[in-house]
Amino acid sequence: MRIQSEFVEGFGALAELGPAVSVFGSARTKPGTPFYEMGTQVGRRLVEQGYAVITGGGPGAMEAANKGARDAGGASVGLGIELPFEQGLNEYVNLGVNFRYFFARKTMFVKYAQGFIVLPGGFGTLDELFEAVTLVQTQKVTSFPIVLMGTEYWGGLFDWLRGTVLDAGTVSRKDVDLLHLTDDVDEAVRMVTESDEQVAPKRPE
Repeated sequence: MRIQSEFVEGFGALAELGPAVSVFGSARTKPGTPFYEMGTQVGRRLVEQGYAVITGGGPGAMEAANKGARDAGGASVGLGIELPFEQGLNEYVNLGVNFRYFFARKTMFVKYAQGFIVLPGGFGTLDELFEAVTLVQTQKVTSFPIVLMGTEYWGGLFDWLRGTVLDAGTVSRKDVDLLHLTDDVDEAVRMVTESDEQVAPKRPE
């Protein structure tokens, strides 16, 4: 029953959200660092382009994106998770939902987003990133852009995917090309908005 109630609460809270982009990143990113500022700029620019911002609602990069969104006057969504070492939703969330189960939470990230922007992060960020890629690759969701911010941070991952993994034949070139890499906030937001304009006419109501 708890699982069902989490889906019901999530669907109810986000049903009227409108266009949105999910932004992922590390909870350990410190205010005042370049990665934090990048997150703030991403949140702000997305709102300026008419999108709500969805994050995991925690500190660090998530807080940064929520701060940018709220400061720009937009919808700043936090999908929190109950963990022993996290302290609830950050102060910049103006629409929050808490979850016990990761899979219910990740469903909300994907269902209500027109794109993903991934800031530097650790295992949790990688989990969210590769689940999104897998869902797009297997056509379980409408194809949407997945943009990684930080060429120096993510460059090694891209080299591994385009080298070792692609050469082994365990993924196709088309699969690898689902991911985009940039340092430019405006370029990342443009990738999301241009793709959304292309798929919007096909998206089911």
